[in-house]
Amino acid sequence: MTLRTMVMVAAAVLAAGCGGAATAPPPSASAAPLTPATIKVSLPGLMPAFSQSDIAVAQANGFFKDQDLTVQTQGLASGVQTVQSVIAGDSDIGASSVEPVLAAAAQGSLEIIGSYADRLPVVMETPSTISKPADLKGKQLGIQTVGAFREIMTRFVYQGAGLTQDDVHYVPVADTGYVGALLAHRIDSAILQQEQSVDAERRDPSLHVLVDLSKTLPSYFYGTFFVKSDWLQAHQDVAVRFLTAITKAHRLIYSDRARVVPQIATATGFSADVIGTAYDRLIAKDGVFAVNEGLETKRLQYTVGRMQSGGLLPAGPPDLSKVVDRAPIHQAVQRLGVMTGDPRWH
Repeated sequence: MTLRTMVMVAAAVLAAGCGGAATAPPPSASAAPLTPATIKVSLPGLMPAFSQSDIAVAQANGFFKDQDLTVQTQGLASGVQTVQSVIAGDSDIGASSVEPVLAAAAQGSLEIIGSYADRLPVVMETPSTISKPADLKGKQLGIQTVGAFREIMTRFVYQGAGLTQDDVHYVPVADTGYVGALLAHRIDSAILQQEQSVDAERRDPSLHVLVDLSKTLPSYFYGTFFVKSDWLQAHQDVAVRFLTAITKAHRLIYSDRARVVPQIATATGFSADVIGTAYDRLIAKDGVFAVNEGLETKRLQYTVGRMQSGGLLPAGPPDLSKVVDRAPIHQAVQRLGVMTGDPRWH
């Protein structure tokens, strides 16, 4: 077998491992040496969710090391806090659901450069005695803080039933305390990640999914990676390398279930069995991670419209052409090649 044939066969095997094809990146004369860099990333939770596990997968498989990056993470209570951390300069890159980022974009000169899971991975979990959203009237609804992701999703559910905040009672719950609060009957509802929902129902079969937000809001945009504009101007190459590692992690999550499920279980603190069940929904069915550029304009525009109609943008809608900078993720995908051949991929 010639060297050329061996290379072609190896490329075909790699493509098959991802279930489709990746367009080969353009040839490069020589790879420039990478300058080592350390970046601090703030995450919207004291423990990462499956939907935020791409950083852990990238770490576990050496993708950041390949880019000569040292990535330090800190878990904060919610996306509101990660936005505050980036604006204050305490973090280089923030991860958050899109709402706090869009609300603070103009004030903090923030730019969205990529995403973790960009499809909604959450449900509203309640006791089975609550059979429809209208039954939430008078109930204790678990939230983080007003304006944070779980409160906004909760608001969308009860407003859809014609209720207002005066009709319900908000109960602040720590980020890691929602399942325990449901089991102890301190709250009547919580917005849970898929793995939390699976775990909660195994521990108490009287709990059920009242609303699957991915079905109620199928075009809603979820998770973002964002930075300050001045940081991006000074660290464009670092941003591209970070997103290259993240995109490789997303692709591995699709292509190697056996490898990543234990890694995600370790990162999230759930059993591999629970994570495996969540994988079948989030990855095999819904395809919540982008393997290409993502940052779909129509999905972002829809989300801005929902936020505006819900009174979440009192200063008016942000200019997405200024808030979203696609250049770093575009460069990352060009380096890796575009993947095609699966309807989940975006």
